[in-house]
Amino acid sequence: MIHFLTLGTVLGLSAGFAPGPLLTLVISETLQHNIKSGAKVALAPIITDLPIIILTVFILSTLSNFHTILGIISLIGGFFILCMGYQSIRTKGSDINLKEIELRSFAEEVLANALSPHPYLFWFSVGAPTMTKAMSQNINAAVAFIISFYVFLVGSKIVLAILIGKSKFLLSSNAYLFTMRFLGIVLCVLAIVLFHDGLNLLTII
Repeated sequence: MIHFLTLGTVLGLSAGFAPGPLLTLVISETLQHNIKSGAKVALAPIITDLPIIILTVFILSTLSNFHTILGIISLIGGFFILCMGYQSIRTKGSDINLKEIELRSFAEEVLANALSPHPYLFWFSVGAPTMTKAMSQNINAAVAFIISFYVFLVGSKIVLAILIGKSKFLLSSNAYLFTMRFLGIVLCVLAIVLFHDGLNLLTII
């Protein structure tokens, strides 16, 4: 269970700290309104990802005996995580220009996250296979993975929003850049593990 708890923590922190549309919305809502508004936007993935999780886990559970397909999915997941790791290592910070951000309602922000391809790609290539593997051990492992992932995904965005409310230059600070690069290295190691699992499933190694 510790293995899946660690996976959820690393993936959640990496996704939470990574610059992107959702983080920009969280920060802009916090600065323009208050911390509560920013926190509401940070909770959007919990609402939008649930049907994606159910769908992808169901599909992969029906393919549990098709090792070739699962091997290919694992390789795709490895490539996806490797790209995330590379982007984290190469990050140079993020300048947020609030003047260019269009004000949107909470419903519009949730819809924007739901229509983003990123959650679908993540859960199909990485999240759901990890959940399926965890459930094959015991339900507690799966629960540990998904809870740790969303606690750190949402929590990291809320913490960043609070800190940026006090210092708009946080995303360009050395501490932020060091954190992103460290997480990037960890993600690259995780990608190697996924590549190994995929090649095993394909009986290449």
